[in-house]
Amino acid sequence: MYILGIESSCDETSAAVVEMSDDCRRICSNIIASQIETHRLYGGVVPEIASRAHVEAVSRITYEALQEAGIGISDLGAVAVTTHPGLIGALLVGVNFAKSMAYSRGIPLVSVNHIHAHVAAAYLSAPELRPPFLALVVSGGHTQLYTVEDELTWHCVGGTRDDAAGEAFDKIGRVIGMPYPGGAALDKLAYEGDKTAFALPSPAITGDNLDFSFSGLKTAALNLINSARQRGEEIDRADLAASYTDTIVRGLVKKTDDALKKTGARTLVMAGGVAANSHLRAALTALCERRGVKFVVPPMALCGDNGAMVAAAGYFRYCAGLTEGCDLNASAADEM
Repeated sequence: MYILGIESSCDETSAAVVEMSDDCRRICSNIIASQIETHRLYGGVVPEIASRAHVEAVSRITYEALQEAGIGISDLGAVAVTTHPGLIGALLVGVNFAKSMAYSRGIPLVSVNHIHAHVAAAYLSAPELRPPFLALVVSGGHTQLYTVEDELTWHCVGGTRDDAAGEAFDKIGRVIGMPYPGGAALDKLAYEGDKTAFALPSPAITGDNLDFSFSGLKTAALNLINSARQRGEEIDRADLAASYTDTIVRGLVKKTDDALKKTGARTLVMAGGVAANSHLRAALTALCERRGVKFVVPPMALCGDNGAMVAAAGYFRYCAGLTEGCDLNASAADEM
């Protein structure tokens, strides 16, 4: 069956058509309208501007996705849309558009959790993937560890108690003058520096838990930067990028390793925008090789927000009979 996926939870408007069945997981189209250049002026996402940009783009890219897939609206078996979590104004644009299309054509409508959608991208890049597995979701707004028992049964076993890994990367990147989004720029710059140059606190919380905290790490990095500037010095950006990146990566790897040992999982899936970080990908690849664990991570094109992952997640909910009516709403919270 063909499923249309619509994503508008933050600053990417995306529509995709995915063909899904027991034996087929194929991306027919995946159109993304990025707002990076718009928000670069402000150094971060401005919610009201993001919402307006979604309004301008959602209809156009949806029809582009259908055209590229070579199908019409009547060929769709379901419309899946991200309803939570995210920026409420941005979410409402996608939700209301999806409801209108589904209702007007009598097509089943499916609500999708944004975090679950990120992990569902792995089903598209690794068609053989089946639960159970351990999932690490790392993005600008989320850093969580989940045990995935089946496509619809998730249990959060650990996560950040304050900020997310992606936000931590972007914040320090912005402070040292890296172009938005700071995380991607830091990834490249870190290869030019000495990762042992600065001692920074680990985001892995000590004790018998699987939790993270990035606020202290960010504060420590800011203090280093501000102290140097007060002395009339400029901190070596490459060394800071290398030390900061290494600290985050080691913290994420430590708790993921702990989670693998606690859960006994034999497969690890990493997903989310920060899953594109090359240092983290390499470190978790090495961890899984040492542990004899299968490691699945989507390609770069499916790590960021996109409609294909929403369609994939929507397929499993549709198969379980979890469809929605015209009263479907959006929510900024993780759960509805």
